[in-house]
Amino acid sequence: MRTGISITLKAADRRRLKVLARDRNAPHKHVWRAEIVLLSADGIGTNEIMRRTGKSKTCVWRWQERFMQEGFDGLLRDKTRPSRIQPLGSNITERVVMLTQSEPPAEATHWTAAMMGKIVDISPSSVQRIWRAHGLQPHRVKQFKLSTAPQFVDKLRDIVGLYVDPPAHAVVLSVDEKSQIQALDRTQPGLPMKKGRCATMTHDYKRHGTTTLFAALEVLQGRVIGQCYERHRHQEFLKFLRRLDEEFPGDIPLHLVMDNYGTHKHPRTVAWLNRHSRFISHFVPTSSSWLNLIERWFGELTSKRVRRGSFFSVDDLQRAITDFLNAWNEEPKPFVWTATVESIQAKLSRCRQTLEQIQPGCTKPRTRKRPNRLSS
Repeated sequence: MRTGISITLKAADRRRLKVLARDRNAPHKHVWRAEIVLLSADGIGTNEIMRRTGKSKTCVWRWQERFMQEGFDGLLRDKTRPSRIQPLGSNITERVVMLTQSEPPAEATHWTAAMMGKIVDISPSSVQRIWRAHGLQPHRVKQFKLSTAPQFVDKLRDIVGLYVDPPAHAVVLSVDEKSQIQALDRTQPGLPMKKGRCATMTHDYKRHGTTTLFAALEVLQGRVIGQCYERHRHQEFLKFLRRLDEEFPGDIPLHLVMDNYGTHKHPRTVAWLNRHSRFISHFVPTSSSWLNLIERWFGELTSKRVRRGSFFSVDDLQRAITDFLNAWNEEPKPFVWTATVESIQAKLSRCRQTLEQIQPGCTKPRTRKRPNRLSS
């Protein structure tokens, strides 16, 4: 052992080092560091320690000195080393952030790391690090549409009130149709998932027709009543309303939350609803399909049964939808509405303010102008 190195272990330190050296779940680097210290405390020479641990002379000396200076905890910590790459200046970071939030060159719709790196003269990986640090994701885009309905707030309070505090001795149903569900058959069988590879499916397909699902979500219980039809006209919607009338016998009021699709406001539909007074219609504001809870269930149906399915015919597709519907109703799970009217209004107000700064007047409700009639 070289001069100046003298390791004397207390009983407690020796026990901790032995436990660490024998721990199979400990990182390997911690194990051989503990072995170096134990061998040094037993008076073993440097060459023998090198032979037993397989480490170099400088490595053995380094961890002997580390233990003498910092004790047991020093063996579990790696000292940070300066990066070989010079850090980017704050002016470069600010420029990347500013350019990312501005329009890209005319030939592109959004910024890419390679495009930004070429303009700022840094590597694409550096651009990606700056984006991650500032929470910027120019490759992603989300869809939205702000409603310009004049009675938006009143309808919002009405529907959210039905979800949060439904009326007693009544049933709240979220009703809509999912149209144009395609019966797609893949041209070749997909490969199953295995270790290191996800399941596969061909990009091309054969079309075997479409079907339309009319569905009603019982908001309180989570049960779904659904029926597939070939078309989605007011005739099919009236058949589905009669189905709901049979599903809920008696005179219990049925509150229907619906969108403004033409089948829901067809004169014959309105006349039928007027004759059946226990059906109470609640229409969501225009461009506010997110207020209709049945859309959330349609998302479950699409992601879990339709999108990755392969169907040989429309009948096959309808059977698959019916099976999913029956399985859901065996253990129904209601969707709990948590957003308050105030929180929704606050979020929409922020969106409108942002849009007004970009394009003034784009969020104001549009009013129809009557044509000027000149008197004869």
